[in-house]
Amino acid sequence: MPKAKSKVQINNRRASFDYEFLETYEAGIVLVGTEIKSLRQGKASLSDSFCYFVNGELYVKGMNIATYFWGSWGGHEPARDRKLLLTKKELKHLAQAVKLKGLTIVAVRAYIAENGYAKLHIALAKGKHEYDKRQSIKDKDLRREMDRSGY
Repeated sequence: MPKAKSKVQINNRRASFDYEFLETYEAGIVLVGTEIKSLRQGKASLSDSFCYFVNGELYVKGMNIATYFWGSWGGHEPARDRKLLLTKKELKHLAQAVKLKGLTIVAVRAYIAENGYAKLHIALAKGKHEYDKRQSIKDKDLRREMDRSGY
């Protein structure tokens, strides 16, 4: 019997403003102790988080999962680096893109999947220039005006 769909979704709103997403991936997160309980309560933040490689393994840095209120001695460190789970093919592709093309990997969204596992959407991204950001703001304002006027 599948579990009920979780409503927990932690988004990194700043990422879409600062970066242009080229490819997206879904990765599992290795959590310890009470991190999953805290994540299920929505007590996490993805602001200023990014991914990096160490010995061919992908880690997310800057993902903050608050300590679990009801936890005792088995608590966790809120701002530790967490390992991400991807296939070897995906890891190899991402490593080449970061190394050769000068792209970065940003964490976009964290959520609890239907099977109860914690997942993280990551994106291979290219940084936007200042004029790209201004264009994004103009486009957003135009869409908002059109929605207001009823077109």
